[in-house]
Amino acid sequence: MSDFNKDEYLNDLPDMDNLSGQAAPAAGASQESQNNGDSAASATSDSADSAATSETAANAASSESQENGDAADGATQDGEDTLTPLGQAKKEAAEYLEALQRERAEFINFRNRSQKEQERFRQHGIIDVLTALLPALDDIDRIREHSEMDESFKAVSAKIDKAFEKFGVEKFGEKGEDFDPTKHDAILHKPDPQAEKETVDTVVEAGYRIGDRVIRAARVVVASPQS
Repeated sequence: MSDFNKDEYLNDLPDMDNLSGQAAPAAGASQESQNNGDSAASATSDSADSAATSETAANAASSESQENGDAADGATQDGEDTLTPLGQAKKEAAEYLEALQRERAEFINFRNRSQKEQERFRQHGIIDVLTALLPALDDIDRIREHSEMDESFKAVSAKIDKAFEKFGVEKFGEKGEDFDPTKHDAILHKPDPQAEKETVDTVVEAGYRIGDRVIRAARVVVASPQS
């Protein structure tokens, strides 16, 4: 058995300063890890608090907006309810005036339509009477043309002409006037060496019109230039 050497044993033992240095970093790492955990927890808590605050603010804004809308509706209703008797009377008068103006406009339109319809019916009645009397009027013209009419018959004929003039009936068609196909009905074209243009040579039956409306075109013999 070898002899125990105290000096060698003491030299082999670890230095206490080295052991303290190794323990201190480990403790620092542990403390840093704990601090990081606390920071993370604090950040999570802050995020939750911020979200809760945002939600509370949104709810408060929505509630305030609804309250403002209700207040506006209430103000309008209160404004109508708090009108003075004079203000209420003015409001009703304005509504009645607007309704009266609408009724007046409708009445004016109805009156205008009625007047136009009455005028159209009146013209139709005159046209019907004139059309029925056309054969008699043509016979009167033939008698007048051949001078076979006595004084009494001439008076009756003049009265008939005046009666039709009173209702706007105009008689047209004269010998020598220019031929117009819009108001003349040519029943015969007669060559005329002296004619420079087409003219009415003979009026067989006179034409009649009311305003611009031709009831019957004048039936005529036309003198045409020789080609």
